[in-house]
Amino acid sequence: MSETSRPPLSHADWWRTAVIYQVYVRSFADSNGDGVGDLDGVRARLPYLRSLGVDGLWLNPFYPSPQHDHGYDVVDYRDVHPDYGTLASFDRLIQDAHRLDLKVIVDVVPNHCSIEHPWFREALAAGPGSPERARFHFADGEGDEPPNNWRSIFGGSAWQRVPDGQWYLHTFATEQPDFNWRHPDVEAAFEDVLRFWLDRGVDGLRIDVAHGLHKAEGLPDHEHADCDEVTGDPVNPHAWNQPEVHDVWRSWRAITEEYSQATGRERVLVGEVGLLDTEQLARYQRPDELHQTFFFEFLRAEWDDRSLYDVIDRGLETIAGSGSSVAWVLNNHDMPRSVTRYAGGAPGAGPGDLELGRARARAAAMLMLALPGSAYLYQGEELGLPEVTDLPDHVLTDPMFHRTGGVRRGRDGCRVPLPWRAEHDSFGFSPDGGSGTTWLPQPEWFAEHAADLLLGDGDSMLHLYREALALRHRIPALTSGTGELRWLPAEPGVLAFTRGDGFACAVNCSSRPVVNPIDGTLLLASDPEAGEKLPPNSAVWTLLPDGA
Repeated sequence: MSETSRPPLSHADWWRTAVIYQVYVRSFADSNGDGVGDLDGVRARLPYLRSLGVDGLWLNPFYPSPQHDHGYDVVDYRDVHPDYGTLASFDRLIQDAHRLDLKVIVDVVPNHCSIEHPWFREALAAGPGSPERARFHFADGEGDEPPNNWRSIFGGSAWQRVPDGQWYLHTFATEQPDFNWRHPDVEAAFEDVLRFWLDRGVDGLRIDVAHGLHKAEGLPDHEHADCDEVTGDPVNPHAWNQPEVHDVWRSWRAITEEYSQATGRERVLVGEVGLLDTEQLARYQRPDELHQTFFFEFLRAEWDDRSLYDVIDRGLETIAGSGSSVAWVLNNHDMPRSVTRYAGGAPGAGPGDLELGRARARAAAMLMLALPGSAYLYQGEELGLPEVTDLPDHVLTDPMFHRTGGVRRGRDGCRVPLPWRAEHDSFGFSPDGGSGTTWLPQPEWFAEHAADLLLGDGDSMLHLYREALALRHRIPALTSGTGELRWLPAEPGVLAFTRGDGFACAVNCSSRPVVNPIDGTLLLASDPEAGEKLPPNSAVWTLLPDGA
């Protein structure tokens, strides 16, 4: 299917089946040669995204920030960091994206801000007991001990002491103070932020740490805070998933509904909700709250048929059962890339068996794109990029690395600037004649994954994604959202299912060839040897005969 023949997602509920491409702006494309990606770089690559076949893009934070946590420490929620451009740059990007029938989702970070945010500067200056401090969580400790035993996600205590003796709460980096969402100023300010970007034409907002925001009254100790200085604390029941947070999403949903009705374009809210209980996760997607939340269980699942079957069934039963649709994810800016995960590699520990990882990642992509719901791709996964596991310590920028004394390598390895052209400086990330230095160094082997090289290889990962996305738009059972999944009998190690009346998918998760359990016309295969038999770690899409 050509880039101009893909039907736009103009219908209501477009988000239910959309494929959205996550753009980590700093590492996507550099337009001015300074080695840092920017909004004009994204704009120049919109035709690439259109030809890839995605329905829209999600932009990671591009707001003014001192970059202590890669832009998730925000100084001004209604402007653009000079490294990334200007508000005019953003306006041009969204106009061009809409001209290409691409939706645009922007990131918003409501749990915390930067220590350089005007409110926090005012709070430090105003002193204990002041109204300015009430917008955050300032508290007295006991002697030299912090107010409670909460731990930071990035390691260490979740409290930082200020010169006058009080402490402030930061569930992430020290430079990211948590807002007090029980203060009316905070709620009102973020409703203004929401309207600011909706007025500029965005199609939705991705919400960082959407299960955070409210903290338990009195900030009590966590009874099971037995993690050490480096493991973080992702399950503190007093810091996460408080009942009041659902009131925030009802309020925000009402605002998006207002814009949807006024403009005839549905605006959506997509939440990052880091809960392990899918029943609790589903509550965030009730009809009057968030439209979707990322289903991270799929990303975390082991590569075996039983694990994948259980995760898929659980997602469909709980998330879809809430009236929403599942937002499947294989990669994002916080996790090692799927090729490396499936290869048994890890940051700082080596790449693993990359041939195995690539085979599994190809099959997993086909599985994800065949499931009911939407899918979120992370930039570079269509290029088959592995994690850069051997970045030298002196270039690492992730606060997770620095706060744990290097015990946790952090997330820089999945954020290395993309390779666009194999034979150019910085592999085409920056224009020729630029600085020649990217903000994180690109390894030489990135040339093998450059987009221009892969476009000329019909067996590449890029072609697999393009063909799968084109088929996804053409096959009614996949694009309409009405094709329910029905599992088919298959031998151990194999997943097989149908969608609607005419489409089927089979995945061989085992290390041995197996007989293809589906009889029909082969549409697409992750392995060129697939046919009557499925090679190890492969997947196929099949068009079923009438009446099958």
